[in-house]
Amino acid sequence: MGGTQGRYLPALAFRALTPLYDLVIRWTMREDAFRERLVRQADVRAGHRVLDLGCGTGSLAVRLARGAPGAEVAGIDPDPEMLRRAARKAARAGVDVRFEEGSAESLPYPDGHFDRVVSSLVFHHLGPEAKRRAAAEVFRVLRPGGELHVADWGRPQNGAMRAAFFALQVLDGFATTAENVAGRLPDIFRQAGLTAVAERDRLATPFGTLALYSGERGAGAGRPLTRIRAEES
Repeated sequence: MGGTQGRYLPALAFRALTPLYDLVIRWTMREDAFRERLVRQADVRAGHRVLDLGCGTGSLAVRLARGAPGAEVAGIDPDPEMLRRAARKAARAGVDVRFEEGSAESLPYPDGHFDRVVSSLVFHHLGPEAKRRAAAEVFRVLRPGGELHVADWGRPQNGAMRAAFFALQVLDGFATTAENVAGRLPDIFRQAGLTAVAERDRLATPFGTLALYSGERGAGAGRPLTRIRAEES
């Protein structure tokens, strides 16, 4: 879920590699470790409405639905091929997840609709302005007291992790990943209006440092500054 609004970067950057996406993530990204930590961090419960932002092939959405029977789980992604794979995966797992085609920058949901928005490996596909529009949309669709939970590339712990991330930047693009490697995602979430933003965990992977973040929409929060400025311009 990347690029500009209405366009996106296919999984693994190239359409021909889409069938290999799950295998690559499983063997190179410590998938079980980071997704399990993200699910535990999100603390989804029965009755919650949950959005998997940039759901891809649905691995995270399926885990969320399995872990919290009675939660209403939705997944959104701009890539119809990934969504078809996600629907098949959910059917095989016997869980009910609603998958929809759409952009992180213009979510087709009403204000205050979700208790949780959860996202893995999505924000580093978005350019600087797209990151901010997506964060503002997350703020908008969260109910007061709702939470954002993100797993994505963060500031490297050391030189080895920085060198490892360079290879991924060559594949995914330096413009979209620069703010991740600089550790700026928390600032972007705060600018969107989220509070209690924190880095909760980090993992070393063959491609760099994967960080887990969280933030919440405060009970008295109004519109995010990025949204107000867009409306006034």
